[in-house]
Amino acid sequence: MKLLRSIALYAGLVLGANAALAEPAFDPAPLEALREGAMKKLVFTSSPKPAPDVAFQDADGAPRTLADYRGKYVLLNFWATWCPPCRAEMPSLDRLQAEMGGKTFAVVTVATGRNTLRGIETFFEEAGVKHLPILLDPSQELARAFGVFGLPITVLIDPEGREIARLRGDAEWDSDSARAIFAALLEGR
Repeated sequence: MKLLRSIALYAGLVLGANAALAEPAFDPAPLEALREGAMKKLVFTSSPKPAPDVAFQDADGAPRTLADYRGKYVLLNFWATWCPPCRAEMPSLDRLQAEMGGKTFAVVTVATGRNTLRGIETFFEEAGVKHLPILLDPSQELARAFGVFGLPITVLIDPEGREIARLRGDAEWDSDSARAIFAALLEGR
């Protein structure tokens, strides 16, 4: 009987130690309280999962991955030039990057599927987009890895490279509600 108690005590200590070493749980409650308007579509998870490590490419055709942004909060937006809601929200994503982008936060827009580089450049020029990178996912591997069905889809990734929230559809990304959410995230770092 003593042996069973000792085994149970040891198992409890080992399991408790492992739990203490595990990633801390993400508490979305304070951020959910800041959601208004279109930001109510931003769905947080309390169990973040690692973002897929799938390559996409920059405007020069060089491979890129989300690991390039490790250490920052990343607002990853999947879009396409032929998608009207994507085109509508792109200027607000550009303004958000201009205002909040930097060492701790980045807006990363990835054109997925059939989008020509010239088509993206023309659209960015017409829409006045100046602060966003031109990134492409022509094979849609990144979009598939994220389970993207329909556009636009925007995924919020934490500095450890884990998905913590997702929004389906378009939004006003530089609204007071959106800026309050991202400011609260950055303050909590």
